Amino acid sequence: MAPCILLAEDEALAAMAIEEELLAEGYEVVLAADGQAALEAARVRKPDLLLTDLRMPRLDGAGLIRALRAEMPDLPVVVMTGYAPPGGAQAFGGAGEGPVALFPKPLDMDAVLVALRRMLPPA
Repeated sequence: MAPCILLAEDEALAAMAIEEELLAEGYEVVLAADGQAALEAARVRKPDLLLTDLRMPRLDGAGLIRALRAEMPDLPVVVMTGYAPPGGAQAFGGAGEGPVALFPKPLDMDAVLVALRRMLPPA
């Protein structure tokens, strides 16, 4: 079974472009238009990895990461943002938690795919 990536991105065109790349790589993708929708989707289908934007309506990426990590501390997280937080990727992970990678927007999708292959178990 293909690894499931929960993709939280509020820009529809960006979400579709990223989803297309992930599907072409053989991943299962669950799309969510904001953090709250992603949280609800994760309760229906437990993701193997979260790929999230930071700035989203209803629940931002940082809040989404905290909420999901409360239930799944080992969940790998890839953050994509135009506004990197102080501390970079370390702002989203702690001891005993899954790996975190941070990518600036616009995304270098090849670099993101390399990170996903490193963070996810093989299908």
